[in-house]
Amino acid sequence: MSIKFKNVDYVYAPGTPFQTQGLSNISFEIKDGSFVAIAGQTGSGKSTLMQHFDGLLLPSKGSITIANQTITVDTPNKVLKEIRKKVGLVFQFPENQLFEETVLKDVMFGPLNFGFSEEKAKEQAIRWIEKVGLPEETMSKSPFELSGGQMRRVAIAGVMAYEPDILCLDEPAAGLDPEGQKQIFDIFKNYQKLGHTVILISHNMDDISKYADDMLVLEQGHMIKHASPKEVFSDTDWVKKHYLDEPAPSKLARSLQKVGFHFSSMPLTVESLVEEISKELRAKGGN
Repeated sequence: MSIKFKNVDYVYAPGTPFQTQGLSNISFEIKDGSFVAIAGQTGSGKSTLMQHFDGLLLPSKGSITIANQTITVDTPNKVLKEIRKKVGLVFQFPENQLFEETVLKDVMFGPLNFGFSEEKAKEQAIRWIEKVGLPEETMSKSPFELSGGQMRRVAIAGVMAYEPDILCLDEPAAGLDPEGQKQIFDIFKNYQKLGHTVILISHNMDDISKYADDMLVLEQGHMIKHASPKEVFSDTDWVKKHYLDEPAPSKLARSLQKVGFHFSSMPLTVESLVEEISKELRAKGGN
């Protein structure tokens, strides 16, 4: 399910003293089945852009096409509800997304809201609660009794339980330990492999370089780059100029270049760095 933004503007509080330009003339197309990362400094417009994918915010100007439906400033709620069946959004702060008295009921809410039977909604909820790594005993607990990391998992399960075609994630690994982060991102990557589109906001360039195959970079409400992570991070000067971090493996690779290592391509992940170092050592007669 491709997504197309055409000349999209968004203005906060138009016609008031608090009027602010959130997005300016944003145009791009995302291919069906992509894993897309949205990067940029705090205040660059990332979350504002994300909320346009499911019509939570409507463009002040321009249009968005998703699943052959077009979103404009005048799109009626009936059309937006159809789009929201296909687009799931996990917010940055999970406590804003949880409200039911138990974890099981909270995760069932999405499927029930989009027409699943009670039996099917419960089956989907239990399945995804398990998949995101929550213990069985949490199902009967209030979500507000849980840790921040567990609340994050409940929010993710609640969206994935109705299995939207497009999954939008705003800093989904916040509050999780390194093992939990890997587990959750592996779930997202496998979800993409099943044919879904995954859209990720993250400040972690290691996550972006490892999981994403497409990347949008925003700055002050403008889109300044649309390319693969490999292409974005290959230009170190551009990355520094726009205050982005460089993935840790490529930082280490550049340090190794200074002491005589040669790489056929700049590695962006730990796996590719290990492979490049191994090739270099073999070429130099190492074991």
